Amino acid sequence: MTVFSTQVMAIGPEAAVLKESQMLILFGEEAPAMLAEFCYMIKLDKINGHIQVGQEIIFDETPYFITAVGDVVQSNLSSLGHITIKFDGSRQAELPGTLYVENKALPDLKVSSTIQII
Repeated sequence: MTVFSTQVMAIGPEAAVLKESQMLILFGEEAPAMLAEFCYMIKLDKINGHIQVGQEIIFDETPYFITAVGDVVQSNLSSLGHITIKFDGSRQAELPGTLYVENKALPDLKVSSTIQII
């Protein structure tokens, strides 16, 4: 079952800088200008169900297992399209707005890339 599905609409000029820290930031198209520079802007879409450990987030065709979910990931993604995704395999969510996924190479997102949580 698809819990969430969206598309990258724009990429901030500094978004790739955060890859060095094993993270990327998603934000809806209404991202504040200062934050937008560091974000992958996505189309805000409805969430169908709950985001949970053990699900997968798929960037284009590349899946990543979700290892931890911050307390406000669900509400922030639903209302703002805003979460941080950390690619370090953490089993405990240290930050409330962060989705943690398995530790492997970050995806190479482009405008029109798809992002799904299943």
